[in-house]
Amino acid sequence: MRSSLRDASPRRYLMCPPAHFQVTYSINPWMDPSKPVDLPLAMTQWEDLRDRYLALGHTVELLAPRPGLPDMVFAANGATVIDGRVLGARFAHPERAAEAAVHRDWFRAAGFTEVHEAAHINEGEGDFAVTASYVLAGRGFRSSPLSHGEAQEFFGRPVIGLDLVDPRYYHLDTALCVLDDAADEIMYYPDAFSPGSRAVLARLFPDALVAAEKDAAALGLNAVGDGRHVLLPQAAVGLFEPLRDRGFEPLGMDLGELLKGGGSVKCCTQEIRAAV
Repeated sequence: MRSSLRDASPRRYLMCPPAHFQVTYSINPWMDPSKPVDLPLAMTQWEDLRDRYLALGHTVELLAPRPGLPDMVFAANGATVIDGRVLGARFAHPERAAEAAVHRDWFRAAGFTEVHEAAHINEGEGDFAVTASYVLAGRGFRSSPLSHGEAQEFFGRPVIGLDLVDPRYYHLDTALCVLDDAADEIMYYPDAFSPGSRAVLARLFPDALVAAEKDAAALGLNAVGDGRHVLLPQAAVGLFEPLRDRGFEPLGMDLGELLKGGGSVKCCTQEIRAAV
């Protein structure tokens, strides 16, 4: 029997328009510089996502795009914000390194007083996923295992390290999505993780929604949940009915042009979690 719909909580998101988005290099298996980007279409798709957040009652802050930084549209990678404290990113690849300072400067200008410049490589919410009980932390392709201890010390929350083993799922947010942070509810794709990490996820989240390979390959886990709505790539059709059965309202989004850079809904969306 299908569950009744849940309550959503208002969120504050940071996004960056894809004004300079292009694929001129390859730093993940999704990127192919030989495939041209339709920039007006990418902008339209991004605007649709922004407008959907606004229509749902969320707040969207804008980070100004910079020439020469085509991946800034993937704003989730620039920092992790918990309880009003900002852990800045330190990117693994030089092509994106300058984005970190842009994010730190934005937060300082916005009045955040605890903005930490990371000592170890982490790519923000690409590899950090936050629930009420844990900070789930990916490693294996981008973020350093040393960043997990740094995050735990900075945020004062337990950090659970998870090993990613499939290069298609190079960030945690391509293989796992927090559906309802307050309830510690997630969905994930098991084969993206090492056997030990799969066992940890099964122990911590025994009732998680487990995604099939076809939906994971559509980047269906690169999604954003607000406790009720789940915005996800529309091609991940196998996830819609299981989400509805759990009381969520799935909302399919077309970000096909941005997928050429290896990102979708979550990659474009950094959550700003205020102090409680």
